[in-house]
Amino acid sequence: MKLAEKFGLPVVTLIDTPGAYPGIGAEERGQAESIAVNLMEMSRLKTPIVSIVTGEGGSGGALGIAVADKVAMLEFAWYSVISPEACSSILFKGNEQASQLAESLKLTSTHLMKLGVIDHIISEPLGGAHRDPNAAAHAVDQFIGKTLRELKRLKPEKLLERRYEKFRTPGRRAGKEREIVR
Repeated sequence: MKLAEKFGLPVVTLIDTPGAYPGIGAEERGQAESIAVNLMEMSRLKTPIVSIVTGEGGSGGALGIAVADKVAMLEFAWYSVISPEACSSILFKGNEQASQLAESLKLTSTHLMKLGVIDHIISEPLGGAHRDPNAAAHAVDQFIGKTLRELKRLKPEKLLERRYEKFRTPGRRAGKEREIVR
């Protein structure tokens, strides 16, 4: 990402991860610090950043690469600080309540757009992206191209100012500058 900044190139992240592994070994190897450093570095990067949740967007693994000027999700993807299964396991010592908790977590693209967590929803082909990967990839490509053209018009200082405001006031921007990409 720092090389992209150095050469004036944008950064695009595609997010599909169940999340950072919560084990002791991962923490001993500095996983939490790596995520924190990534959050800090991305917040300061003087180049356009676009992040797209393409499937699972779980936990610090997803959050660590989603500090972006524009965050989008495929229509049927999910994005949350915790998976419904992990939440159920912590709260109820089993996975039986996962489907009920999924609704409470508000992790769908529609919920997250209303809450102001994401900026765009990218429509998927009938039946989901896996039914027509080429059409899904085309929709993502179109979104990236359009978004980068818009972001490249902004000076680096303005990008940083807008990115700071975006992550400083999540939720307060709900419904502003949002669109569903068809």
